[in-house]
Amino acid sequence: MSREAGIARRSALVTGAARGIGRGLAVALAREGYDVAVHYHRSHADALETARQCREAGVRAAVLRADLTCAQQARALVAEADEAFAGAPLAALVNNVGNYLRKPLLDTTDEEWHDLLTSNLSATFATCQAAVPRLRGRGFGRIVNFGYAGATSLVARPEIVPYVVAKAGVVQLSRSLALLLAGSGVSVNVVSPGVIETSVRQPVEQIPAGRVGTVDEVVEATLHFVRSSDYVTGQVLEVAGGWNL
Repeated sequence: MSREAGIARRSALVTGAARGIGRGLAVALAREGYDVAVHYHRSHADALETARQCREAGVRAAVLRADLTCAQQARALVAEADEAFAGAPLAALVNNVGNYLRKPLLDTTDEEWHDLLTSNLSATFATCQAAVPRLRGRGFGRIVNFGYAGATSLVARPEIVPYVVAKAGVVQLSRSLALLLAGSGVSVNVVSPGVIETSVRQPVEQIPAGRVGTVDEVVEATLHFVRSSDYVTGQVLEVAGGWNL
């Protein structure tokens, strides 16, 4: 039996869970039996709806607010999530949150550059840094961070440079954590969506599969890592229909 088999009940924290992919992830984890901490920043009403749908699966749900561009709030969110459910320690962290901007590189402002790197990369670093000691101390944990399909290919993308730089950083951060935590019972992996039904732009003509991806397909990729043993770690799974190959 694995060390994690002794844990009777677990909880999960999903960042950016108020709607879209985040909501899909939260509800799916609820259906897997996790109590779910639903994080939001501004969309309180939507977060309440996500929590309602989680509770329909027969688990507990808590709605937690934090501005993850503030490292202190990001770390406090993890602590709050870990303490939200009596008897169900934090066991899964899904870092879904992160802003997106399409703008010519030389027109990008300092504020926009900072926001993209902070909301995507620094926020992920802060939540992981806060979660790892807790998960490692219990001998079990699943961290799934969100990248971007093609972020590791180093192809020039002058319209979305800060976004791609941040997501490439997420991959490097995740692989480094995976190596650091190998054998501890904690895995760290990356799901990298391409063009999804919730995407701002949907250039279907560029996708070999001939269609955009669905939220459910991204959710299933995430659940693959959550369900897998800690021997599956440091991996990047693109959900992109052949885009950027």
